[in-house]
Amino acid sequence: SAEQITELAWGLELSRQPFLWVVRPPSGNEKSATYLTSGGQCSHPSEYLPDGFLTRTQGIGLVVPSWGPQREILRHKATGGFLTHCGWNSTLESIVYGVPMIAWPLFAEQKMNASTLTEELKVAVQPLVSLESEGVRREEIERVVRLVMESEDGKALRSRVKEVRDSVLRGLDEGGSSYNSLSHVVNEWKICLQKPKGNVE
Repeated sequence: SAEQITELAWGLELSRQPFLWVVRPPSGNEKSATYLTSGGQCSHPSEYLPDGFLTRTQGIGLVVPSWGPQREILRHKATGGFLTHCGWNSTLESIVYGVPMIAWPLFAEQKMNASTLTEELKVAVQPLVSLESEGVRREEIERVVRLVMESEDGKALRSRVKEVRDSVLRGLDEGGSSYNSLSHVVNEWKICLQKPKGNVE
């Protein structure tokens, strides 16, 4: 929503941390609406971000309208954190590139993914939702951005996500659990394809 974009902008500005923000125009009050739009609108961010935000954050942040090359951004050494909706592809990319996350799920399985990332894997933090506005307030956004980027807890997140990344990569290597599981499936398919037609088991 427009209100949540305003709160996010203020939270980023208050955090005084460098940022790259890929932002789309607000779309009604439904929190998943903007996520589901194709980004076909051509509005300039100055039309929906707080007055003066782009000027005040010039040299600190970069606002990119509509779309950005996520994988290239995540693998860049200057990327210290990733605010994500917790879709599975984004989650995997963040882990593979060793980037801790701010988990902000919107709908569907994203809430379960966020819970796994924060409570089980401990590679993410999740901002608290305000009961009054049913959104995340600027002070909370500032808090979680600073936590990830500046604090000892942020260092622990960075260390933990690198441990998880290394574990994932070991699983993909020859002899690793993912490699072996996929090899097993392929071998089963080969056996099935080699059976004479007409035999059903």
